[in-house]
Amino acid sequence: MAQALSLWLFVDERSLAVQAAIGAEAAGRAANVARLIEGAPSDLHSQIISAATSPLVRFDLSTQPKVTHEHENQGVAVETRLRALLGDSYSRDIRVEVHETEQGLLPLPNLSPELAEMHAEMMQGRLAAIEMELSIALAGGQWLNVGTRFERPPLQWSLASNVSFVITASLLLVVSFWFLLTRLTGPLNTLAEASERLGRGAGEGPLPIVGPKEVQDLTRAFNTMQDRLTRFVSDRTQMMAALAHDLRSPLTALRVRAEMVGDEDTRVSLIASSEEMQQMVEATLDFAKGVGQHEEVNPTDVRELMASLEAPGLSLLSNEALVIPVKPSAMRRALRNLTENAIRYGNEASVTWQVVRPDAVIWVDDRGPGIPDSELEAVFGPYVRLETSRSRNTGGHGLGLSIARSIILEHGGAISLSNLPEGGLRAQVRLPLELEMQASSNTDHPAQENHTKGLDVRNHLKA
Repeated sequence: MAQALSLWLFVDERSLAVQAAIGAEAAGRAANVARLIEGAPSDLHSQIISAATSPLVRFDLSTQPKVTHEHENQGVAVETRLRALLGDSYSRDIRVEVHETEQGLLPLPNLSPELAEMHAEMMQGRLAAIEMELSIALAGGQWLNVGTRFERPPLQWSLASNVSFVITASLLLVVSFWFLLTRLTGPLNTLAEASERLGRGAGEGPLPIVGPKEVQDLTRAFNTMQDRLTRFVSDRTQMMAALAHDLRSPLTALRVRAEMVGDEDTRVSLIASSEEMQQMVEATLDFAKGVGQHEEVNPTDVRELMASLEAPGLSLLSNEALVIPVKPSAMRRALRNLTENAIRYGNEASVTWQVVRPDAVIWVDDRGPGIPDSELEAVFGPYVRLETSRSRNTGGHGLGLSIARSIILEHGGAISLSNLPEGGLRAQVRLPLELEMQASSNTDHPAQENHTKGLDVRNHLKA
């Protein structure tokens, strides 16, 4: 908009310059006639006036000025031009009046209407008439009255100059805005990608502080948030693993004491309770490993991943290769939990996969009793088991789906459950086909170092 306004002002300046040149030319003719009349005998005055008058400029001598007012701001430049040509230092009265005429494009009364109509048609009505009246006081008390009418010139659009102006201005604007926007959007794109990687568990350490001040502040806030989140997840995972491990010793002691109970029924009940608690502790440790495991992301074929899950009742209905970037061990654990869950409650698991842009979709179907629609989301919570739809004697502690969802969400995917119309339950897993996630090997980052220490602790606890 600024460039367009500048171009319009630039073009209009040319029109004003042409108009000023026409006024200066009329003033020059009037000054010459005034000097001729003052220097010639009175009997030649009428001849001079007649010779000077033309279809565009009218001269006459009179005892009264045609311009009755003495001050006209619009004619200051013309008056100054006249005084300079006449060598006058404000000793004579010079009056100028400039105004737009309402008589169309007819320059003077002695121009025939036919010629005026031809002129108007040729100019296509783009010109406006400007009338200028001059009254110059002459020696001897007479007034030289000059009347001229000229056309306000249209906007002077020079194609070559305007095209070159537009091209150069556009190039400069494109280069300038490209530089400014790149400096702004480059760090923002990097920040968006880092946020996506962090949400998938693949943080790369602190981002470089670059760009404008606001973007730098945003990057610092992101680095702080990333460090706190990494520490938070690592600390909570370590704490859960440590608590589960510490419970093993008192549970073992409880089992030994239960064996010493004399009453048979009481002993059997205590042993069953201690074994159930032991299984819950083991499941908790497995859950801690599932949500806190550190692993590199690698391109992995879904077909090979599923083939490694050999189990009775598992049927692979798809055979095409489908490569997706995942953490292989973690994803294998998530898919194993889903297939084992289907086999446990539905006696079989049918697995298919397909590309549904921009994701890869994996379906795990069973032929079990299904789940009430109101509970399809609740079953993803830790230790949740739906006794109304699943047998109490099938085993498990309600952590399999929680671990599976945690791993899938870490990969930027989604998991959902739905009941099949013909009976059974379907688990749908959506995973992005393209992930820009690379685990960082920078051990200088405090949060990453803390996470590595947490792995060592868990490995030690497992041993």
